[in-house]
Amino acid sequence: MKIDKDVVLDFLREHGREDQVPQASQELPDHVDPERDSGLLSRFGIDLQDLLAKLPGNLGDKLPGDLGGKLGGILGN
Repeated sequence: MKIDKDVVLDFLREHGREDQVPQASQELPDHVDPERDSGLLSRFGIDLQDLLAKLPGNLGDKLPGDLGGKLGGILGN
């Protein structure tokens, strides 16, 4: 699954991290892969479960097995 970079940038803005948006905009790829880019997401303090909950249809609840929990654990939460 890939998440559009603008969704991640909006997430940062909504969580009061406007100061991180320019750096995130430069460092994140156009389409963020939560597994591949977990280190980048973590650097910006993004909890994957919270980010996935923002997506239409709450895809965080629809990941197979406990993938959402595992990916959340990768981010240290």
